[in-house]
Amino acid sequence: MNNKLRVAVIGAGMMGQHHVRVYSELDDVELVAVADTNKDLLAKISTKYNINTYEDYNNMLETESPDIVSIVVPTSLHKDVAIGVLNHKVNVLLEKPISSTLEEADEIIACAEKNNVKLMIGHIERFNPAVLELKRRIKEGELGNVYKVDVNRVGPFPPRIRDVGVVIDLAVHDIDIMRFLTESEPERIFAETEQRVHSDKEDLLAGVIRFRNKTIAYLNVNWLTPTKIRKLYITGEKGMFVIDYIEQTLYFYENAALTEKDVVDNKIVEGKMIRFRIDKKEPLKNELSHFIDCVCNNKDPLVSGEDGKQALRIALDVIRSAKNGEVITYED
Repeated sequence: MNNKLRVAVIGAGMMGQHHVRVYSELDDVELVAVADTNKDLLAKISTKYNINTYEDYNNMLETESPDIVSIVVPTSLHKDVAIGVLNHKVNVLLEKPISSTLEEADEIIACAEKNNVKLMIGHIERFNPAVLELKRRIKEGELGNVYKVDVNRVGPFPPRIRDVGVVIDLAVHDIDIMRFLTESEPERIFAETEQRVHSDKEDLLAGVIRFRNKTIAYLNVNWLTPTKIRKLYITGEKGMFVIDYIEQTLYFYENAALTEKDVVDNKIVEGKMIRFRIDKKEPLKNELSHFIDCVCNNKDPLVSGEDGKQALRIALDVIRSAKNGEVITYED
């Protein structure tokens, strides 16, 4: 008797194909189907994985009765597809961002609650092994008070992106990670954006976020740099951690001035550099395995619908700040 969870994917673009691949490699689920409107993509996937494919995801839901569905469609379609799947009482992993608007996000969250099923938003960087190790070390006090976060997420323009700009597509990753690491919410936002290559959306962002715990964060994000860089620097009273998301590396640069006298004298002294051992693993595999565990054992997902909504809210305010040239201030 097969007791494996039945999983399916809606959306067979580049990221959707990664979901299909990872599900096919996991032992505790059965990949049963993929839905997409592109017949050519479906034919290739059907041949490669020997699974059923559907041009209409509603037909797939009715025929296959999956337990979990990954939704990997353009952001503009998130609300309609997510609500359609949730109303079939299916657990949903919805790729980031949660939706195009906060109102749509509220509808998706409410629908999941009404149908009593799991909803997780695919903020994949939370599942990067280097990020998880950094989070653990910050929680254990190895950085002390956090002063500043610097993000460098840049690279060439991806032709696959059409419906959103660099803030919603890329910066939303780092906005979510900033909330995750600092465990704080924004107090003020100011941003500048430019449109250089993208036809109708911003492709460059320089933004500053002040969090309520007094951490100041700087976002350097663009589609204009000819090499792909994904790094985060987090500075605190005991030194600085540096993550390379791509290489899954974590370094710590120590502030050697940790005696009481030095701290009183406001000294910062360069100390030793430590590279931590990271057991590297594909973040998407971590993410899907986590969600499967949540469904099997009735656990709360690491990235809730509310987390997805808050990341979107901040990203939209970054865009609004840049458009209007204003500082966005949040009430207590």
